[in-house]
Amino acid sequence: MLRRKVTRRELLATASAVAAVPSTARRTYAGISPGSAAIPAILGGQPVRTAKFPRWPLVREADEKAVLPVVRSGIWSRDKIVDEAEIQFARLMGAKYCLATCNGTNAIITAVRSIGIAAGDEVVTTPYTFVASVLPILLANALPVFADVDPETWQIDPAKIAGKINGNTAAILPVHIIGGICDMDRINALASKHKLKVIEDACEAHGGEWRNKKVGTLGDLGCFSFQNGKALTCGEGGAVLGNDRALMDRCYSFHNMGRPYGSIVARNKEGHVMVATKCRMAEYQASILITQMENFNAECARRSENAAYLTEKLKQIPGVVPRKNYPQVTRTAFYYYGFRYKKEQFDGLSRAKFIKALAAEGVRASHGLGVIEGKPINKEGCVEDALGSKAYQRIYPQAKLAAYAAENECPESDRLVQETVGFHQSMLLGPRQDMDDICAAVTKIYENRSKLAASM
Repeated sequence: MLRRKVTRRELLATASAVAAVPSTARRTYAGISPGSAAIPAILGGQPVRTAKFPRWPLVREADEKAVLPVVRSGIWSRDKIVDEAEIQFARLMGAKYCLATCNGTNAIITAVRSIGIAAGDEVVTTPYTFVASVLPILLANALPVFADVDPETWQIDPAKIAGKINGNTAAILPVHIIGGICDMDRINALASKHKLKVIEDACEAHGGEWRNKKVGTLGDLGCFSFQNGKALTCGEGGAVLGNDRALMDRCYSFHNMGRPYGSIVARNKEGHVMVATKCRMAEYQASILITQMENFNAECARRSENAAYLTEKLKQIPGVVPRKNYPQVTRTAFYYYGFRYKKEQFDGLSRAKFIKALAAEGVRASHGLGVIEGKPINKEGCVEDALGSKAYQRIYPQAKLAAYAAENECPESDRLVQETVGFHQSMLLGPRQDMDDICAAVTKIYENRSKLAASM
């Protein structure tokens, strides 16, 4: 094959371009070479991308058509459309029964109260979660007991749960978090051994599977959120799933002001049979939920596929450690995709500055969970407020309350809270090129870490 002779001008231009890029910038990570990475966008360079990631929620004509008849009907409170949404969501998740609620927090409140958790009881849960996992325990005047996380999967560690169980333990509340799924085999084995109830907080794990079975159906009750950012949404809303008819009847009665329902009957078939609340889903919420379910499986599959691709790319970048799955996880599900950020491998560039530099490249990220940065749930003000309340001071021995903070230290969770970086699930809905852009942005920052650490 004949080769075209390179002119002197072309040779000089090529040499100048190569010389302008530092040697570190010419290395390739995640199969991606940043190219013009010499100038990060935050320092005046061109960003990796200017196009927006997919918006969320995805609003379709079907959603609009579903809502309008409900609005015109004048029947906005719970009725037949909520009934239909419950049937469809139960079928989608593989559960016998579903109860729709006004939000995910009240789904957990309903589950906690319906299994009889009350003052003096202890519930073992994770410190690495959103506050809504813990508030229902506190509202029942029960004591949340925190078991540390598995540092690789980020889920509650069953080995740590075992050491927290005592004669006051009533339940385990595992939370499927950041795309992961808890080790439900070991958790259910512990619950069976100690005769404990299991309430799954699957509020951000719609569609995730453990051994090909959907999360939310693996314990006694499973709770979901349909809040605006969730992978299945109707703006606000929640659900409780279960396979025990009597227990689900109790959930229904509790969410409907304690009115009799099914096997939960009043002496005279009237009145209110239990101390309860009102947290029913509205008809217009349910109408949107039904149409959103039509595309759920396809969207869930795309998130899972893109997340797997993204993980394989990101883990090649020094200082970026994506979360791992247990081998029994057969399908991932996301509200938030996360990885650990090791600032020492980015020349000390802080996580906050790393996130700011990512944003300048057109990739929005956050430190996740909705908690105060650097403060896990076991150290949140709501826990301190409850322990200092009159109720807790009367219910629990002073020695127990005094020792609470020390006994609930979770160092693995503390480290994880300090290192988490990630993206909203909507960013996983785009084409494969979007995942490449995320990797290119992270790579660009890594290649320029010294410059960024010195200038930001």
